[in-house]
Amino acid sequence: MKGKAEMPSRIVMTAIVVLLLFAMWRHYEPPNRDIAFPAGEIVIGVDGSFPPFALDDGGRLRGLDLDLGNAIAAEIGLPARFVNISYYGLYDALISGEVDLLISALRIDPARMDALRYTQPYFDNGLMTVTAPFLGPLNPAALDGGALAYEYASSADSQIRAWEAEGHSYARMPFELPRHALDAVRLSQADAALIDASTLYLYAREHANWDHRREFATREPFAIALRLDRDDAWKLVDQSLSALKESGELARIVGYWL
Repeated sequence: MKGKAEMPSRIVMTAIVVLLLFAMWRHYEPPNRDIAFPAGEIVIGVDGSFPPFALDDGGRLRGLDLDLGNAIAAEIGLPARFVNISYYGLYDALISGEVDLLISALRIDPARMDALRYTQPYFDNGLMTVTAPFLGPLNPAALDGGALAYEYASSADSQIRAWEAEGHSYARMPFELPRHALDAVRLSQADAALIDASTLYLYAREHANWDHRREFATREPFAIALRLDRDDAWKLVDQSLSALKESGELARIVGYWL
């Protein structure tokens, strides 16, 4: 009897779920390109002083973020126009409407989410632990007592201090430049280095025969920023970014520059 009594309620619940899904489908409106970008172009703010993401090369902007912006614009079917803005003016330009979106190696900032919306990440520039290939685990505890190279007064410096506050201990090897910290590992002067991902990728390209291990110690995703009230634009850009990931084009762009 219990099984027979439960059957009608299951049917009712299934019907309710189907109706709710149908209602959501009816009310979903795909993003409108004309509403998203009424000027017929996509105006993108970048800071041309942060290679390889963006570089002002004698009045010509180029870099990973520029290639990504062009690829997204092509997916949407509109031309892209880039505006070179100093880092500290990027968000003001977005809020004022001078640009439609920002692609400029921007970290996702929760404090700005009352006025902005970020897309899914397109690159992770977190800190990476780098060692010789024969070393064991790359977690903070496994590195205890070892010589740890890093860039002085950087995010790596702060992270090492945080690990030390948790009870870990390292022979600190601060360097003025991050590449010098990587030199120390490559030349067996340090047991490990803590370096941001983009710096490591560029360094590894310069030293193609360098055998090493690397692993993310922290995460720092870069994403595209749009105004919160530009819902259609955000949907189109985020959908385009998904398409570039699925096709492998995003990986090709990142691989070209890093």
